[in-house]
Amino acid sequence: MSDILDGNAVIYCEGAFGTTDGKTAHGLVRFTKRYRVIAVIDSHCAGRDAGQILDGKNNGIPVLATLDEAMDAGGKHRPTHFVIGLAPAGGQLNSAAGKNVKNALSKGLNVDCGLHHFLSEDPEMVLLARENGVSIRDIRKPPPRDQLHFFSGKISEVKSFRVAVLGTDSAVGKRTTSWILTEEFQKAGVKAEMIGTGQTAWLQGAQFGVILDSLINDFVSGEIEHAVWSAWDKQKPQVMIIEGQGSLMNPAYPGGFEILAATKPHVIVFQHAPARKHYDGFPGFSIHPLAQQIQVLELLSERPVAAVTINHEALDKNHIPMVCSVMETTLGVPVFDVLVDGASDLVQTLQRYMTP
Repeated sequence: MSDILDGNAVIYCEGAFGTTDGKTAHGLVRFTKRYRVIAVIDSHCAGRDAGQILDGKNNGIPVLATLDEAMDAGGKHRPTHFVIGLAPAGGQLNSAAGKNVKNALSKGLNVDCGLHHFLSEDPEMVLLARENGVSIRDIRKPPPRDQLHFFSGKISEVKSFRVAVLGTDSAVGKRTTSWILTEEFQKAGVKAEMIGTGQTAWLQGAQFGVILDSLINDFVSGEIEHAVWSAWDKQKPQVMIIEGQGSLMNPAYPGGFEILAATKPHVIVFQHAPARKHYDGFPGFSIHPLAQQIQVLELLSERPVAAVTINHEALDKNHIPMVCSVMETTLGVPVFDVLVDGASDLVQTLQRYMTP
């Protein structure tokens, strides 16, 4: 990737790479405009290729056990950033991770963190950063309230065709599908823009977006609206792909309604993990039936779920086509696995809704 925004990154994901708690690292390994990813740190997966672990395809990003190893992994591309790739429930770092952050600062690396654990409020870390001439960025830190926007109704000025990529659970692949879909529209000659709504999309270099977890409730809808309006004002894209957060019925991460209300999408793409039976991290809470969730979405938005996209975790790759076929018959909507098959067929499906 030639146009790197910030520098060369080592992604810290100790003990979580390949699990839902490593979803930020996964996103950065698959795609980022902000960094050139040099290596992932996770001693549990050390010695393997990060792309092979995630998608069964080598991408040349090694998983290493320590930061010392990672410092030399990029050859001429020396690391400049230490990025927290963990996404644990509650957004807190443990003491071992804190020691690794301090080690990174002492080695002259900038630290970027998207958790609720604000490293820039740790006096020892702040001192280390100052002594070594580097920065600490807490991506989820709430912005000043005088910079926030209240919902105004200016969404009605936006003429882009808007696709909301929502999902049946957290950590189910909404952001990844959003990026793949945006890129596929662009390949098809359609000017498309991704609207990020979380810290990982920011770390991946989304030009327009908002970090919903950093906001107080009164400004959530207004900030989403402003992000979409800003993309329209500056770029005039034909299509906007809006990343979802959580899920409508998730007990810990209810999300999606604000996106529906504020962006007024024309259609919804719904991400689902067929093999997942319980909400992520909550084994006592069964995921609501997919057909029921689609019904709720369409009732709330007054817009169609144009397609379902699947997360194939825990599925035999050979069974994916059959799973998609059965779901299509049951639901009456097209079903795709864009991570395996790409998004060209999904783009064709959505383009039919763009024709007046």
